Amino acid sequence: MKLCQGQTWKLDQQYIRIALLERLAVEYKTIADLNTKEGTRFRVTKKEFCRLIKSARLLTAQEVAAARDINSELLSESEIEAS
Repeated sequence: MKLCQGQTWKLDQQYIRIALLERLAVEYKTIADLNTKEGTRFRVTKKEFCRLIKSARLLTAQEVAAARDINSELLSESEIEAS
């Protein structure tokens, strides 16, 4: 598997997106909700990053879009229930 900038990985209940990919380092962002894109940025070595995503699954563009749609539907349902 070749790492690329912009890839999104799913690890348990969080998403990991590669923000910046360098020769020996990776800057990534952990995101709980793909719609808000809010999360925490980390900078680690490639070796550390590969260990992190060892049990994660790479998402395709279609899976990322579907996850965004599902999350937005859940948000709109919760807003309806709240009002």
